[in-house]
Amino acid sequence: MHSDDNGEVLSTRQLIQRLILLLTISTGVGVAGATFGGLDMNQSVATSVFLAIILGTLFFWTFRLAIAFLGLGVLIFTKSLNIPHFVEAAALPVILFLVGMMIVVGALRDLGFFTWVVQALISIPKMTGRKFIAATSVASALLACAVDEVTSIIFIATLIFQVCNRLKLSPTPYIIICVLCTNIGSAGTMMGNPVGIFIGTQAGLTFGDFFRWAFPIMLVSLASCVAITMYWFRKDLNLFDERLKDRMDRQLSLVPKVVVPYKRGLAVLLLTLAFIASHHALEEGLHLDTNSVLLVAPLACAGFIMLFKRDRARYYVEREVDWWTLLFFMLLFAIAGTLEYTGVTEIIAHSFVSVCGDKPAILIPSIMATTAIGSAFVDNVIFVAAFSPVITELGKTMSAMPLWWALLFGACFGGNITLIGSTANIVALGMLEKQSHSSIGFFQWLKIGALSALAACLIAWGMLTVMAPLMPPQ
Repeated sequence: MHSDDNGEVLSTRQLIQRLILLLTISTGVGVAGATFGGLDMNQSVATSVFLAIILGTLFFWTFRLAIAFLGLGVLIFTKSLNIPHFVEAAALPVILFLVGMMIVVGALRDLGFFTWVVQALISIPKMTGRKFIAATSVASALLACAVDEVTSIIFIATLIFQVCNRLKLSPTPYIIICVLCTNIGSAGTMMGNPVGIFIGTQAGLTFGDFFRWAFPIMLVSLASCVAITMYWFRKDLNLFDERLKDRMDRQLSLVPKVVVPYKRGLAVLLLTLAFIASHHALEEGLHLDTNSVLLVAPLACAGFIMLFKRDRARYYVEREVDWWTLLFFMLLFAIAGTLEYTGVTEIIAHSFVSVCGDKPAILIPSIMATTAIGSAFVDNVIFVAAFSPVITELGKTMSAMPLWWALLFGACFGGNITLIGSTANIVALGMLEKQSHSSIGFFQWLKIGALSALAACLIAWGMLTVMAPLMPPQ
């Protein structure tokens, strides 16, 4: 018997049936591409293997890494990929950046930084339901910008459970609001989501580029999400006010306050962010390659942390770094790079232009909509890895920067559409089921998730259309 990450138990027979279905579909598409689409053998193999990765995440998430290992073997044995191109496409600098950030986040957790954030939120004077959810949702978005979406939602969700438990309220609406805002916030900087740093390295975008172009769009989209969700759950917020007033009338605290020595954690975060933010100036001043300082900054900070916290260094590397996910990302990037190596992305780019035209005004919403819908059901890293070579190809004949931003916002905002659309969603729902023994229905999430994603994407589309002429050509 085997089980997937959602707890579904699969018999060996069911596992084999799913594998056969996966192989049949992916091989069938490759054969069809060779027969009707004019693909050569290597292009057909690359297409089949990449499709197998997508189907693997849908059919059995637990085995996605095994499928990626097998797919890489197929590519090597069929000469669709060689070792030098594997190393080039595996995006090792991105993987190392994520390793460094995971170690920094582990140290911040140890130093009490996140506990301090939670304590600051519950200390808001004249607390109301709307103040509480506005503060927590904005904090979750900004934390996602500074660290990552999963770490952000874990700590914000813990606060929500504490408060709702004291007030005898269902935490479901507050969890939904904060997760939606976390996903939107993850588009604001390179650190919020793995797709951010991947797009940054592929497009040659700096931290300053993200802060100048992506962060303002994220803030406006975040404001729309907060407004929409607060109106959607207005009855729950009114009940929050009633329960809070009753508790305060009895002179009872909302949650017990703990004094946290947060200053060292705050200093670590600020120094890391300052190092990352200044990377472009350092690279120019020291005549280094673009984004070289950016990619090693988290590693350098992690190195200092491991020197000063020697007793925790091995723990940070072994437990705080999600090696399983990072290995999957590395193989995914390499397999997606095979599409470019074999020329499949050039064919896709030409087909995309033939359908959507070559005008940014049409390509921006087309890329954003395609990525958002795809990211609602499959890991957004997969769609970004597949689309990035296409945008690189499109960038040979037009300015690619607006298209990269469309890809970023589609991938991040599309995660709000369904309850499986992002890792933050899945983590929060797991915590909800464990803490309150309640669950959220697919359509219960879909109604508000799709509405918030649609509003955010429309805002991003409008702002990108206005800002596109101001963006430097690439």
